Amino acid sequence: MAEWDLFQSLEAVLQTGSLSAAARLRGLTQPTLGRHIEALERRLGAPLFVRSPRGLQPTELALDLRPHLQEMAASAAAALREGRHGAAALEGAVRLTASEVIGAEVLPTVLAAFRSQHPRIAVELVLSNETQDLLRREADIAVRMAPPTQGALVARKIGEIPLALYATREHLAANGRPDSLADLAGRTLIGVDSLRRMTQIAGLDLPVTREMFAFRSDSDLAQLAAIRAGFGIGVCQAPLGRRYGLERVLPEHTVYRLGVWIVMHEDLKASRRMRAMFDHLVESLSAYVADAA
Repeated sequence: MAEWDLFQSLEAVLQTGSLSAAARLRGLTQPTLGRHIEALERRLGAPLFVRSPRGLQPTELALDLRPHLQEMAASAAAALREGRHGAAALEGAVRLTASEVIGAEVLPTVLAAFRSQHPRIAVELVLSNETQDLLRREADIAVRMAPPTQGALVARKIGEIPLALYATREHLAANGRPDSLADLAGRTLIGVDSLRRMTQIAGLDLPVTREMFAFRSDSDLAQLAAIRAGFGIGVCQAPLGRRYGLERVLPEHTVYRLGVWIVMHEDLKASRRMRAMFDHLVESLSAYVADAA
């Protein structure tokens, strides 16, 4: 237990970058937290930080320990969520992770319906287009747009969502409707800012350059907002395009089809609240995907 306390202090310093901020985060005094770091350095037999004009700089040893500390913190948080309520209880918290668009545009109504059925279950939602590690318990359940590659996971593919080009009726009326892929050249297009996210628009077989986009953002939500605002033509999930009354551009072309999986760690199958959320997501998002057909 003593080592666990010391490692929590180390994780806090790595997270905040200073002893004072780490002490505030942990609810300790700065001298106490400093003694924790010194004690851990003695036990490890090597320094964890060096002082520089820029403040505390982690050593290679501290950086090597960081992923293990993050895993310990995530596991502790998961254990706390599970330990506060028995596995058989329909109460407690469920931590979900989903992509930006699914999390902000699709899940709110899905989770509101779940809450009405299970008012004693709290929902924690993490929006990220990066894949959260369920084996490290960074989340309990994930809505993923790519198949899971790790073992020890329960996964259900519920279908595919077509993505296509959309714009507002007003934008197309003012600027004309493209009638071919070649006609997209010179149009007001909405797309990515960083080419690490995309090098080719797959379904259209078009190479991507930053200069082809008049509106550039790596946030999918920002791109969707720009399409809805009438800025230009961009890629949108078909159900959302219909929901917001957008016009499909080049309807014979689908940019790509996005697979949807609901995933959780197999150890959570015995938890009633986790199973209730998993089944609810499968049912609700299956209806959303069916609307995309």
